[in-house]
Amino acid sequence: MPVAENVLVDAGPLIALLSATDHHHAWTMEQFGQLEPPLLTCEAVLSEAQFLVERGGGEPLDVLAMVKNGVLKVAFRVEDEIERLLKLQRAYRNLPMSLADACLVRMAELRKRPQVFTTDSHFAIYRRNDRQIIPLLAPPGI
Repeated sequence: MPVAENVLVDAGPLIALLSATDHHHAWTMEQFGQLEPPLLTCEAVLSEAQFLVERGGGEPLDVLAMVKNGVLKVAFRVEDEIERLLKLQRAYRNLPMSLADACLVRMAELRKRPQVFTTDSHFAIYRRNDRQIIPLLAPPGI
């Protein structure tokens, strides 16, 4: 079982958790059931998740409730990492890399044994510290 303090949560699992019709809902529910909170994330992920949950007909406030209830912990400041974020987004502009993804890659660089909890196949392409594969907690086929 991954150590929660090393699990970095992307928007995809949050959306899947909050939407029973999401393709990854069952898998995500199983993963959340095995992880001990709080799981780490960043404000860009929260913003992206709220937007996509609402677009899918869900309740966007449920995302912030996960922070309030201690399921998620915001553990990143864009201002402190702006140069590295710019470098990452420039390097992956052909995908393109969102701010949320850049923040998670940087968060992975700042931890010794990170694991990104995602449903986004771009994380199979991204590298931390320019060359290291990012360990993922992702559904099969990602």
